[in-house]
Amino acid sequence: MDTTAAPWEGRIWAGDWTTGSGESSPVIEKATGDTLGEVGAATKADLDRSVTQAREAQRRWAAEPYPARAAVLLKAAQLLQAEPQRLQDWLVREAGSGQGKAAFEVGLVVSELQEAAATAAAPFGEVLRSAKPRLSFARYVPYGVVGVISPFNFPAILSMRSVAPALALGNAVVLKPDPRTSVAGGMALAELLAEAGLPEGLLHVLPGGAELGEALVAHPHVPCLSFTGSTAAGRRIGATAAELLKQVHLELGGNNALLVLPDADVEAAASAGAWGSFLHQGQICMTAGRHLVPASLADAYVAALAQKADRLTVGDPTDETNALGPIIDERQRDRVHGIVTKAVDAGAELRAGGTYDGLFYRPTVLSGVGQDSVAFTEEIFGPVAPITVYETVDEAIDLINASEYGLSVGVLTGDAMAAYELADRIETGMLHINDQTVDDEAVIPFGGIKASGSGGHFGGAKANLETFCHLQWVSMQSRIATYPF
Repeated sequence: MDTTAAPWEGRIWAGDWTTGSGESSPVIEKATGDTLGEVGAATKADLDRSVTQAREAQRRWAAEPYPARAAVLLKAAQLLQAEPQRLQDWLVREAGSGQGKAAFEVGLVVSELQEAAATAAAPFGEVLRSAKPRLSFARYVPYGVVGVISPFNFPAILSMRSVAPALALGNAVVLKPDPRTSVAGGMALAELLAEAGLPEGLLHVLPGGAELGEALVAHPHVPCLSFTGSTAAGRRIGATAAELLKQVHLELGGNNALLVLPDADVEAAASAGAWGSFLHQGQICMTAGRHLVPASLADAYVAALAQKADRLTVGDPTDETNALGPIIDERQRDRVHGIVTKAVDAGAELRAGGTYDGLFYRPTVLSGVGQDSVAFTEEIFGPVAPITVYETVDEAIDLINASEYGLSVGVLTGDAMAAYELADRIETGMLHINDQTVDDEAVIPFGGIKASGSGGHFGGAKANLETFCHLQWVSMQSRIATYPF
């Protein structure tokens, strides 16, 4: 991968490649620690200029016929589909993604662009009944400038799932990617959309830290915010946005449960459990963080899951034989290891993993995890599968609902209809019967409840209209109404 000719080298994207007024930061390959280049950094002054440009460009963009907006997004999808390595290589090296995960994420980005293009053509209102002799209807109108703050774990799709529909519906976007993945989560996407013909000034990619994010949240001319990240950060953003009366969409953490019912096939369940807990080193908001297994299947399930964990290869993801890559940084690795250590000290049994070499953490299986264990109550965000035994299905459902989170739940069973009958009792934004907890498609309304998110959903025309537009009531009469005043 040749990084010397990268157009973003030492720059930010503010309608074109320009030098930011902040101090540039290195782009680090997570597996090796090598420096791949550097990106510029933005300050509040850069943000102010970008918002001003975005507001001006947005008015022209919203006035374009919808096929013009759709054409840009379709062209971007075609370009990426024809040359997936332009993004996939950055996902592997900058984000530490395994080859399979990186290819999967590129496919998600392509789908998101295609669905956004279709969203541009979707019906954007409805005719309403009225007691008066008039035409009454509601229509969705773009907010103007949408602020997007995206995370490091799936940096490309978790940026694009806000950027693409917001643009499709006539908004401009100011994107602040995570500083650890500024290229895969921002610069590579800006380059792609510019090549696809996105008019200048509609997308701004501003790398920076927490201070820049705070300024974006508080900016008076950014009426809509889309944030994906930790629940703690989401609470702070939500509090700030509430005071400013902004539309805010928060997609936050999860401590997702994988419920194995007594009639489940153990080997198939363990395969689903391994994927749900270990994919991308467990650094996914939907990761299976709690495996709830009946006492009758516990020994067999633990043995099968531990065997799968031991067989997984961990190492430099540029080597396609490695199933898992590195944890994003030392701080997160140490947090993961700290939770594993505390769980073992509290009585859990280490059945696989629990060791690391640099940022490469072995997939870990913990059995005998108690309900008060930190491995049960907290989102780990690492390749750890904590297993808790239950006696009755009612008890298992109580354990699921005891969490403050409510993002995704998987139920594994030999009787799918019986599992569906439990759905009304399970507090979650997404429920997967006979699948694990990690899943997403561009056409579905993605979102959680409780501490896992608020403010709307991503995906599909209806949810995206509600998230990135406001609803305007319009009434129309053939003659001026008369009144007794």
